[in-house]
Amino acid sequence: MAIITISREMGSGGIPIAHKAAEKLGYTLIDGESIIKAAVGSGMSPEAIEKADEKPPAFIESEDQEIEADLHKIELIILEAALKGNVIIYGRGGQDLLRDVGSVFRVRIIAPFELRVERWAEREWLDPDLARKLVRRSDQQRAGFIKYYFDRDWEDPLGYDLVINTERLTEETAVKLICDGVRDEHLKEQQASKKKILNGLILRKRVEIGLLTAPGVEDVNVEVQVTDGVITLQGTAHSEAERREMEKIAGSCPGAKDVINRLRVIEYRSLPDEH
Repeated sequence: MAIITISREMGSGGIPIAHKAAEKLGYTLIDGESIIKAAVGSGMSPEAIEKADEKPPAFIESEDQEIEADLHKIELIILEAALKGNVIIYGRGGQDLLRDVGSVFRVRIIAPFELRVERWAEREWLDPDLARKLVRRSDQQRAGFIKYYFDRDWEDPLGYDLVINTERLTEETAVKLICDGVRDEHLKEQQASKKKILNGLILRKRVEIGLLTAPGVEDVNVEVQVTDGVITLQGTAHSEAERREMEKIAGSCPGAKDVINRLRVIEYRSLPDEH
């Protein structure tokens, strides 16, 4: 039950390659369209998805906690799909979200900037100057998304197992490379621990969503760790009541066996706007 992640640059030709690879392997493709469908089905608004999906935070304090909660909801959809296996996760920082899962085959698809601009202008019937602006903005947003939420350089090749430059390779060759790569024996050897790691990541995501959306919790500063269903909360709470509420939220998440509450109560509230 394999997992492939595909990171791509706008105009690199990633989406037709992902579709063809999914069709050839018989895998489920988790892309923007399927994520929107699942997210709307779980109660998210299209506006909330647009704000959180592959975007860095707005750096507006009143909005960022809500955006982070919506991002965690999108990531939960991805993790639950990954748990089912035989899936291709397209974008959304999949290679970083699943970095602890050793059996994931991580692919990146690239092409020179001006070629991507040319392709995007042809695909969308756009003026080349507008296409150039859109491609540059997409690059900046996706790089910022990976840097802020995963603290990694989007272009670092060490974050991937296969990097494909579509300037000189055909779609058919790219699909073949992906289909051959996912069958690598070393990746198969790592499959045994996948389910346990993914269940831990899913539980952690549920706790993070619970904390960020709880009415009685504000300005969440908590690190969540999960080991065999045991949740450890570290960080700070503004009051003893908030500390107990966060423990209650964590313990009520499906899959939770116990909660170790190491939160410290600090009543002080930082006001960044005053600095």
